[in-house]
Amino acid sequence: MRVVVQRAKNASVTVNGEVVGQIEKGLVLLVGLTHTDTEEDVNYVAEKIAGLRIFEDVGGKMNLSLMETGGSILSVSQFTLYGDTRKGRRPSFVDAARPEQAEPLYQLFNEKLRGLGLVVETGIFGSMMEVSLINDGPVTLIVESRS
Repeated sequence: MRVVVQRAKNASVTVNGEVVGQIEKGLVLLVGLTHTDTEEDVNYVAEKIAGLRIFEDVGGKMNLSLMETGGSILSVSQFTLYGDTRKGRRPSFVDAARPEQAEPLYQLFNEKLRGLGLVVETGIFGSMMEVSLINDGPVTLIVESRS
């Protein structure tokens, strides 16, 4: 599992001209799953992201987590995170999980975050989406599961 984490001042995702998910201060998560991912990977990454200390405290140091700041999450499925560009000019997506495997894990990931007390907005799995955000910092990290 691979997630690009972006600290955002605000963000939204639009499908077919309609805003389907929107947040103010929080995190935008671009979520990629591979065919070897399991519920254990989902749990690990959700807990890691919820506890990341990437928000500033009163002293200006990145010392607070999303759970401590009360921000929200915009979670967007992103199979292209497993695109392999080492050969040729067209990415290969053989490492990306098939939709029938990826979607339940993606939904489980979002539910795990909600279970940790976070507000989670999403795009629509498998849809063409337009993601807009103001990256705060900018702060962008990659979080991967242990396997």
